Amino acid sequence: MLLHVIYLIAITAEAVTGALSAGRQRMDLFGVVTIACVTALGGGSVRDVILGHYPLGWVKHPEFLYYTIGAALITTFVARWLHYLRTIFLILDGLGLVAFTLIGCAIARELNCPTMVVLIAGMLTGVSGGVLRDVLCNQVPLVFQKELYASVSLCTGVAYLALLHFQVNDNTATLLCLSGGLLLRLLAIKYSWRIPTFTYDDNMH
Repeated sequence: MLLHVIYLIAITAEAVTGALSAGRQRMDLFGVVTIACVTALGGGSVRDVILGHYPLGWVKHPEFLYYTIGAALITTFVARWLHYLRTIFLILDGLGLVAFTLIGCAIARELNCPTMVVLIAGMLTGVSGGVLRDVLCNQVPLVFQKELYASVSLCTGVAYLALLHFQVNDNTATLLCLSGGLLLRLLAIKYSWRIPTFTYDDNMH
């Protein structure tokens, strides 16, 4: 039940980020709704296809589409009154990243996947929707930049599995990792925490 509630919050948050990205590209309403749905539901779809987990979540529960479409359309009406769109975008995107990571890990565990596969499933669920959103909006995906993004997803998944290993209640572990992962993402944004980059120049030698 807790994961279901978190999932609804996550798809709504990610739908909003998708709608805002589409708005920056001056897309029509069809484009806004499409980007919102891809952002909100794309990560879970990628995970389910790779793990052979059928039917896909939004196929089994088409009401998820209604949530994302509704969130996208509402965003088009209220966005003009939001003066801090960049901040709101990053907060919602961070929430979606962490929430989807936990959901992806939980589903992979239900399928009795090995630990490494569980972590990868969590990351795929967390970052794939944002990658698809950014690519379709002709932007460099956040996950491929210097920001702590995929690493936040990985840390969240590791913390979640570690808490479960030490017999922490599932709901408690989920809430702790949700809040901790979001806090890590927001701190990384605020203080510009970066991971090392690799630079290679053919003219260096």
